[in-house]
Amino acid sequence: MSLPKGFYIGAATAAHQVEGNNTGSDDWALEQLEHSEFQEPSGIACDHYHRYEEDIRLMAAAGLNAYRFSIEWARIEPEHGHFDDDEIEHYRRVIECCRQNGLEPILTLFHFTSPVWVIREGGWENEKVVDYFRDYVTYVISRLGRGLHYVVTINEANMRLQITMIMERFQRQLMAQMQGAAKAPAASDQAEETTEGQVQVGLNLKALMAGREAAAKEKAAIFGTPDPKTFVSPCTPEGDRIVMRAHEAAREAIRAFDPAIKVGLSLSLHDVQAAEGGEERADREWDDEFLHYLPYIQNDDFLGVQNYTRAVIGADGEQPVPEGCETTQMGYEFYPEGLEHVLRRVAEEFHHELFVTENGVATDDDTRRVEFIRRALQGVEAAVSDGLPVVGYTYWSLLDNFEWQKGYSMRFGLVACDRDTMERTPKESLAVLGSYIKESLV
Repeated sequence: MSLPKGFYIGAATAAHQVEGNNTGSDDWALEQLEHSEFQEPSGIACDHYHRYEEDIRLMAAAGLNAYRFSIEWARIEPEHGHFDDDEIEHYRRVIECCRQNGLEPILTLFHFTSPVWVIREGGWENEKVVDYFRDYVTYVISRLGRGLHYVVTINEANMRLQITMIMERFQRQLMAQMQGAAKAPAASDQAEETTEGQVQVGLNLKALMAGREAAAKEKAAIFGTPDPKTFVSPCTPEGDRIVMRAHEAAREAIRAFDPAIKVGLSLSLHDVQAAEGGEERADREWDDEFLHYLPYIQNDDFLGVQNYTRAVIGADGEQPVPEGCETTQMGYEFYPEGLEHVLRRVAEEFHHELFVTENGVATDDDTRRVEFIRRALQGVEAAVSDGLPVVGYTYWSLLDNFEWQKGYSMRFGLVACDRDTMERTPKESLAVLGSYIKESLV
């Protein structure tokens, strides 16, 4: 079995996690706080802003044919209504470099980080962000959109709701464990370890809780509020809907420019499985994670599917990873089969193209990354063979990069990045991923 000719195989990055010195964003500001929840600041990151040509050539040399990357809103519109033409030209060069090296540029317009001014205006709980985002997207697409085939409006548009639920679970677990624990710090450690592995993004819950009051004062000085509504902060139901309206506004702007561009968003999707007694809870979990977004995405051209592991739901909620199971650096269960399961389940309700925009594993053992890719793509091949409209797969991530609040401790990359010299070292997994393209051409 092999993937069909024309199938996209590539790697993914996010601007803030690889470019470096994204000084106008909310995350950059939060990283600098004395009582920051970030383990370390992003700093120069992987210096991809200056080294993108080298990184794109590495992908091309391995045989990849697609690169998913994001445009950084804070670079493009550092102040409300002020658009930086020099920065848009930078991203034009990235797109052209992709084309010159035979890679399809898959553009993501928003990947978690917002300009500081957006957060000062109320962030992702203020309905005005819909207009702000539309204006930004209109500017970017009018200058970069010609010839693009796939555009992701918002990365993991359901992440705000997922973080809301994770924070609620963390609080409940912490309170329950503290009531029965002799030492509260031990209870906090246990709650953190149990909960962080339930969300597909790098969170540092213990630091967030420990320095909450001091950090609130520092945040107020920067954002005008002790509780800034960033994209990765807990949301209200209305905040969840605002994200969807922003997506719809962006989709409208892109189609007005060129209706041939295929538009979608991406969702963070666990392989939700019900253990005995957990059937109703599992159904609610899948509704929260996917089904209730269907009215907003049914008119999209594709869905970006992002999966890393499974979530087993019992009578008391999500169960911890079973003892003895292999886990990743993120605390997830090593479970590449989850991707095929999610693709099949999504296709039951969403009847347009599916693009795996993220799937990967954080590990220092690249042989396990190779095995993860092999088993994940085996599932993709089976889904395609059965007629599912899966058109591409971009592994997360190209580089060992900045994993948000976890800093540089999580290594997802197909390419190692020396933190001192920025030297790139391709791993075997990069060549293995590229081999799937070569096989599809035989």
